[in-house]
Amino acid sequence: MKWSLNELHRYSDEPLHFNSTFDLKASLTKRFPKEILDAQPVKVDGYVNYNNGDATVAANVKGQITVPSSRSLEPVQMPLDFDFSETYTADESHLDRYEDDEVVFVLPRDHQVIDFDNSLVENIYEQIPTRVLTPDEQLHDELPSGKGWSVTEEATHDDQDTNHVDPRFAKLKNLFPDQDSDN
Repeated sequence: MKWSLNELHRYSDEPLHFNSTFDLKASLTKRFPKEILDAQPVKVDGYVNYNNGDATVAANVKGQITVPSSRSLEPVQMPLDFDFSETYTADESHLDRYEDDEVVFVLPRDHQVIDFDNSLVENIYEQIPTRVLTPDEQLHDELPSGKGWSVTEEATHDDQDTNHVDPRFAKLKNLFPDQDSDN
């Protein structure tokens, strides 16, 4: 789905409502082949508001994607249910209208078209957490191991290395004997 800013101009009085199903499996798996293994069609309900030359797209997305476990690379089905909002403008001077935490894109003057499919793909990708576990991995805290190796998490490491002083620098400690190591 694509909209040009010129065509959205006619929706300045009343927003354009859309409620569609998008099959983005090919786009998602081609663009992010290691991060997204499969994708079911997603249902999107949203509005496009046009105001003073800028268009704001606000949408709710529901669906399901399959991603690899961050521990074992086993497929994990991940439900999607999120909202997003993005604003598009053709005039860079309009950026000062928006807060720093708002997502605003400046469209090139020669191609003032909003590619909603591409935006949807990007927003789906952003929903993937850094840590994805299968249901079995969530139940058991056992990390993979083998002959002579094992996986550990950063949080499980003791702070023993932080108090260890490198022997090459041990003599420097005596340079300022009046300073406490707790300061």
